Amino acid sequence: MPIYKCRVKKGAEEVSEQNIEAESEKDAVEKLSGMGLLPLKVAELAQDDEAQATRGQPARVPRGGTIRGKAKSREITVFTRQLASLFKSGVPILTALNIIIEQSENASLKVMLLDIHDAVKEGSTLSAALEKYPRAFPPLYIAMVRTGENSGALPVVLFSIADHRIKEETMISRLRMAMAYPLLMAVVGAGTIIFMFAFVIPRLTKIYVTMGQTLPLPTRILLAVSDFFAKGWPVLVLVLAAGIFIFRRQTATEKGKEAWSRFVLKLPVWGKFVVKAELVRFCRTFGLLMKSGVPILSAINIAIPVLENDVVKNQISQSYKELEHGGTFGRSLKNSRAIPLFMSNLVSVGEESGRLQDALEEVASSYERDTEEAIRMMSNLLEPLMILFMGLIVGFMVIAMLLPIFDINTAMQ
Repeated sequence: MPIYKCRVKKGAEEVSEQNIEAESEKDAVEKLSGMGLLPLKVAELAQDDEAQATRGQPARVPRGGTIRGKAKSREITVFTRQLASLFKSGVPILTALNIIIEQSENASLKVMLLDIHDAVKEGSTLSAALEKYPRAFPPLYIAMVRTGENSGALPVVLFSIADHRIKEETMISRLRMAMAYPLLMAVVGAGTIIFMFAFVIPRLTKIYVTMGQTLPLPTRILLAVSDFFAKGWPVLVLVLAAGIFIFRRQTATEKGKEAWSRFVLKLPVWGKFVVKAELVRFCRTFGLLMKSGVPILSAINIAIPVLENDVVKNQISQSYKELEHGGTFGRSLKNSRAIPLFMSNLVSVGEESGRLQDALEEVASSYERDTEEAIRMMSNLLEPLMILFMGLIVGFMVIAMLLPIFDINTAMQ
């Protein structure tokens, strides 16, 4: 029976080499996994030099300067699922990374994975190698990979990460698709109005001036607006640019960002949508971390940064502090005005019954259904509202331009 030389990792840090007798490379990997070891490299002892040259070294790619780690979210998700599938099939980590590198079409992603491969080959843990690229692999990703390494369930954890990312990407995609048509209509409508103000109305103005008659009120209003845009557009552009600059500068500060977050939550329909979307993201992340074996305090601390609204983030942070000092998470959420009672009650029941993960999953699923329904409702309402709004503006302009002509016809009769 062949003997295989194996480089294995035990726990988070310890890396060692040992020989194992097995019928095949796959059999060797299965034996090592059964011993609680993570295979980094497996090569038949008699063909070690050849295996080291072919299996252990990935196809080199030109680095082209500094590694920036630029990769799309979808590409990171695909990489995660591929890595999980290869691990589940018993492929050693270096070989798995080599396979993914060869299949990758994104040059930046390929260089980043090559650097990760080299770091793991030198004895680094996968989580430590990924940690060098925080833009591609956020703290949630790193924490879960580290937990999977320590528990020996890395393939399961990677599949969970991939599923979590797919759900988030699907929600974002649905929101973008729902907003695409109204935005297109807004652009077309704005283009139509600009065209009429820039080309049509000025020509009609010259005709009306030569007529020397008193123009109807709608026509005078239209000509005044057209004259303002024709002469005052530089001032309008400067005011708009100054407004955007001041807004971005104010929202860059903590007080300004919190004030804007508070304003968003007070909006009639959009406010509830934002709260539910934020809580879906938080509950999914929090529950996923707990399912992976991360302690509750660490899980909350890692999940808080996924929140974008400062009001919701501050409320969860306050609940975290109360929990840290011996309180309960559900009870602290009840004291928050931003967090709905539905979530705080379910979390309290989950804590009392010892099924907090199930409670978080139920909250996330319920609010996810609500956000999807809200997206459909906003999409269905925005389309007719945009048509009505643009129709009213264009209709007013057409009527205002035609009224003087009607007056002439009436006078001639």
